[in-house]
Amino acid sequence: MPDIPILLVVIVLVALIFDYTNGAHDSANAIASVVSTKVLSPKAAVLMAGALNFVGAFLGTNVAETIGRGIVNPDMIMGCQTLLLAALAGAIAWNVFSLYIGLPSSSSHALIGGLMGAGVVYSGWGSLEYRSILEKVIIPLFLSPLAGFVMGYLFMLALAWITCRFRYTSTNAVFKKLQVIAAAFMALSHGMNDAQKTMGIIALALLIFRQIPTLYIPVWVKVACAAVIMLGTLNGGWKIIKTMGHKIFKMQPVHGFAAQSATAGVILSASLFGAPISTTQVISSSVLGVGSSRRFSAVRWGVAGNMVTAWFVTIPAAGLVGALAMFIFRVIGLT
Repeated sequence: MPDIPILLVVIVLVALIFDYTNGAHDSANAIASVVSTKVLSPKAAVLMAGALNFVGAFLGTNVAETIGRGIVNPDMIMGCQTLLLAALAGAIAWNVFSLYIGLPSSSSHALIGGLMGAGVVYSGWGSLEYRSILEKVIIPLFLSPLAGFVMGYLFMLALAWITCRFRYTSTNAVFKKLQVIAAAFMALSHGMNDAQKTMGIIALALLIFRQIPTLYIPVWVKVACAAVIMLGTLNGGWKIIKTMGHKIFKMQPVHGFAAQSATAGVILSASLFGAPISTTQVISSSVLGVGSSRRFSAVRWGVAGNMVTAWFVTIPAAGLVGALAMFIFRVIGLT
């Protein structure tokens, strides 16, 4: 029987707790509009999203590899077995706080921020992989919401032009069915991007504890992360669903279809590139783009402003908690 350190088991369990909060926090991303437009009941929507999150988790490992080796240099943290515990503390603390107040923030950036903060405290600023962070975190941080807004705006304009000669009732009926397909596609792409983030953390932990010779994603890690993010999704984030589905602007099925289709396209592209983007940011900006296509006054820009603030606060806030946890571990001799 292999000798598995207790601390490694703890880190894996905490990582899976983060995965669960990620699923609960981000379940609203795929199903908020389909619930708010009453195309599906909340229960049916959550079950669909959970199942497709599970399937999506198996579609590639590019994002997991970015988390595992593209945020902090693995060689510079090999001696610290509690660093990932500190990083996860920062991510989970921000996830729980934003979930409690119903703020659509980024679980992805919370994890990245916690990892950066803990890495800097342990081995200095030189431990960060600046080029990778710039190319796969910072640039996508700005480009993915912009892409979501533009695609949502243009997609909605195109749909409005195509359907302008049709009767409202018949058009609405068609898009109720199409919106389910778009929501399913988005749930699949969400699992593909978000579940891989926890896979990357667990793989990095296995490497640090010398349980694997090089960074790769074992099959059991994929299965565990896929199952747990599905369970988190089934729990649902109902406060965030309310914000996403009602508080930005009043949506109809055609709006939900446009926003979800635009979002799924952006997430899928980022996943293939290996960028751990925020699904919350992309769907939020897509909804804003769709709403703006009607008229700018249709969007409640105050709510949108609060979300944008959360986007920029998440990485430093989670980084501070991760850094504080790492500092405490160092003071009490657990590094």
